[in-house]
Amino acid sequence: MKRECVSCSTGKFLGLFMIFGLACLMLTHASKTPSVTDGLSKGLGTNEEQKVVTDVGVRFKKLLRRAPRLPPRLSGNEKVSSGIFTGKPNEHDEEKWKARQRNVKEAFTHAWSGYKKFAMGYDELLPLSMQGFDGLGGLGATVVDSLDTAMIMGLEEVVSEAGSWIESNLLERISQKGDVNLFETTIRVLGGLLSAYHLSGGDQDMNLANTGPKPTIYLEIAKKLADRLLSAFTSSPTPIPYSDVLLKNSSAHPSSNLLSSTSEVSTLQLEFNYLSAISGDPKYKTEGMKVFAHFKTLPKVEGLVPIYVSPHSGEFIGQEIRLGSRGDSYYEYLIKVWLQLRSIQDGNFTYLYDMYEEAMRGVRHLL
Repeated sequence: MKRECVSCSTGKFLGLFMIFGLACLMLTHASKTPSVTDGLSKGLGTNEEQKVVTDVGVRFKKLLRRAPRLPPRLSGNEKVSSGIFTGKPNEHDEEKWKARQRNVKEAFTHAWSGYKKFAMGYDELLPLSMQGFDGLGGLGATVVDSLDTAMIMGLEEVVSEAGSWIESNLLERISQKGDVNLFETTIRVLGGLLSAYHLSGGDQDMNLANTGPKPTIYLEIAKKLADRLLSAFTSSPTPIPYSDVLLKNSSAHPSSNLLSSTSEVSTLQLEFNYLSAISGDPKYKTEGMKVFAHFKTLPKVEGLVPIYVSPHSGEFIGQEIRLGSRGDSYYEYLIKVWLQLRSIQDGNFTYLYDMYEEAMRGVRHLL
């Protein structure tokens, strides 16, 4: 009886060992198979290669991958069951959210007061040394980036201070400053100006702001800035813009590695499209949307794309695909720009939705 149990255990062990060995062999075989991302940089990426990777490599990687960690479960008394989510007001919950709202406003006001005292007009405040630092080109990025938040919070004193600084200083800075990053300047400075224009009633031909400049001031400065940023598009030999702009002479050049970030060149279109809509000048939208039209023609891995693209060749560079930095907002802006253009009944860009859908299927399948 005892001898039979030992034999049984030995047999089970050998069986498991054989299964493990076969799995290792198949994984090794899969690792030697040419990847589709190789094809992106070498002009390959055929359907046969994709099928091999999908059917072999991905299958076994998924087999050995840990299950994703689930989010923590909320207890019954922690779940949101009232207020704006269900339309059923609850006095206790309302007071709790109002207290949180006050805390957020206090934190913002504290941050602004420190910035105003030690670094007003600089891009950033260095809190330990209590000094200003121009790390984003010297356009007063914190001032412009904070303005729309102050408007939403109803902080009229901050709106007045930030708006007055912009009206008095920003145009001169734009005409005199040197290198700025196209992406950072668009989302922070151009985006901040456009948000201020919208929130102060500019696109409704109204002036909703009790303090600060008229909405048209924000629009005029936004146009002056965007006109200089356009050189990143018009200087490039392909629809992919250069990464850096020399504002004072409206010229542009690539980064030191001669590449542009995929997410950066595809995270400009909301701002440029909106500027065209409110200014009546289509040139901003035209240049920005050339990027997506070009991306539509490039090879992808089930809708997913590498994180670098060459403005000289117009092709994706390298094999690294990720949803983090340098890749993330490419996917984000596909759906956002589609929604923006759909809202104005522009049906020429439905391909953006198709690209987003393909990418999300790829995420669910491959990641």
